[in-house]
Amino acid sequence: MADTLTNKDLLALAADVLDIESRAVDRLKSRLGENFTTACQLCMDTPGRIVVTGMGKSGHVSNKIAATLASTGTPAFFMHPAEASHGDLGMITKNDLLLAISYSGETEEVVTILPMVKRMGARLISMTGNPKSTMAEAADAHLDISVSEEACPLNLAPTASTTATLAMGDALAVALLKKRGFTAEDFARSHPSGALGKRLLLRVADVMRIGDRIPAVTADVTLRDALLEMTDKGLGMTAIVDANDRILGIYTDGDLRRTLDAGADVRSTIIRDVMHANCITTSANVLAAEALHVLEENKITSLLVADDDGSLIGALNIHDLFREGLL
Repeated sequence: MADTLTNKDLLALAADVLDIESRAVDRLKSRLGENFTTACQLCMDTPGRIVVTGMGKSGHVSNKIAATLASTGTPAFFMHPAEASHGDLGMITKNDLLLAISYSGETEEVVTILPMVKRMGARLISMTGNPKSTMAEAADAHLDISVSEEACPLNLAPTASTTATLAMGDALAVALLKKRGFTAEDFARSHPSGALGKRLLLRVADVMRIGDRIPAVTADVTLRDALLEMTDKGLGMTAIVDANDRILGIYTDGDLRRTLDAGADVRSTIIRDVMHANCITTSANVLAAEALHVLEENKITSLLVADDDGSLIGALNIHDLFREGLL
């Protein structure tokens, strides 16, 4: 039969899977109640960590739920239940909470460790598809993830049930995120290498050119000398500063084209006569994403970085921000 399936048949099967799984998730809403709020409070009251465990497909989902909790302000990690019986149970302390996941609620590897967990004083939340199961009865709070059918046509492979479990885990993580007052900045701190982390954490000071890498000349040099500095530093511009490094202006590649069009001589023209005074600057402590916004808003490619006294302390251009993944 498999060989006779048409593209239309395949699309219809895929649509059925999505319908079944969508209904499974939608039906979870009717089961949200005291058990869910109790589970949230147990997590909030836990001075230690949330230890998430599950076997097989539930184990894969458990691992993801632990990762989501950890990245949204609730310290958590995954513990393999089979390994727990061979020493890894030492990962749990009385200050922790065990979030045990099994659709049947009778998974042997998980059920085996529950008495030890309860004996040490750790609290227990279970997610199962059977409110009368061993795991459900042993829990301080039980979250019902039962589904009416699996998306698998044989009704065997965990499909709708694992989707429902994952959704319930997300609901728990997001509820805790809000209850803790977790912010985008908090999220960025646990994702420093991600795009969001860079946008919320990376500052101009982290990317700007400093020291000898800053193109700068004094106001009395010729245009020729300024061009040599621009070429040497490779930023497409140079700052013009006084004897105390206070910024007087800027000269860019675009300015050069306009200057040459006007017939100026590069050997005799003094840079103060063709520079842009009162140029746009930024400070070292602003977010790099804000500096990018300034570049885009003003349709420029380079920025000088000044301190509170207006002295030159750095420089950057749009390519520096591109390399950091902000574009």
